[in-house]
Order: sequence, then structure tokens, then C-alpha cells
Amino acid sequence: KLHTTKMLLSLIALLSAALLANAAPPTCYSRVLSLSKEITESFKELQTSKAVDSCVMMLPRLYLDIHNYCVLAKLREFVAYPRCERVLEVSELKEKARSLYTIMISYCRRDLVFLTDDCNALESPILPPTEPS
Repeated sequence: KLHTTKMLLSLIALLSAALLANAAPPTCYSRVLSLSKEITESFKELQTSKAVDSCVMMLPRLYLDIHNYCVLAKLREFVAYPRCERVLEVSELKEKARSLYTIMISYCRRDLVFLTDDCNALESPILPPTEPS
């Protein structure tokens, strides 16, 4: 009976630890990672939108890899792009890109590790293979 109680307590402790881990506040890295994915997805949606403005097609390509040092230049280039200011979705995307850049160069500067500085990889990303349909 003592053994069963110990096992039950161990299980409760393990489940509690798992719940606490999920409730932990986001780290700088996780925030940067999720924001970069959100921006990349929003850009893809904007590019394929039915009501796409002609200037949207001229925007700098926005594929973000936060492990690539060139992402900082890519974010600066996108935010500084002088056209499309009248398109609300582009303005919102530029604001998110500006936020990501600020987070990366100030708040998370010491937490990020760049694994490469291959700027071409951000221009023609190798996409994961799609599932056969």
C-alpha cells in the first residue's frame, strides 16, 4: 500500500510539473520564434489574398529565420520599404516586423544565437516537403 501511495504522489508531482511548465511565461526566444512565424504566415496570406494591391507584389520577400543573422537586415529592409503605406494589412505587418526587430536587437540580444549568416537562404528558402494528397 505504501508503494502505491508513493507512485500516486510521484504521478501527481509529475503532472503538476507538466502543468507548471505549460503555464510558464514565454521566454525571449519563444516570443521571437512565434512572432517570426506569425509574420511569415501573415505575409504569405497577404501575397495570396484576393484583394491584393499591386504594390503588395513588389514588397521585399519576407521569409524569416531567426537563426540567420541576415534576418535583421531583412526586417529593416521590409519596414523601410516606402510603398504600400495605404494598404492596412501591409502597415500592420510592418508594425509587427518593427516589433520583432526591436525585440531581437534590444530585449533578447543576449538570448539569441545565430547559426548562419546566409542571406540567400532568406531569399529562396528550402521549404519542408508537402504531404502527398
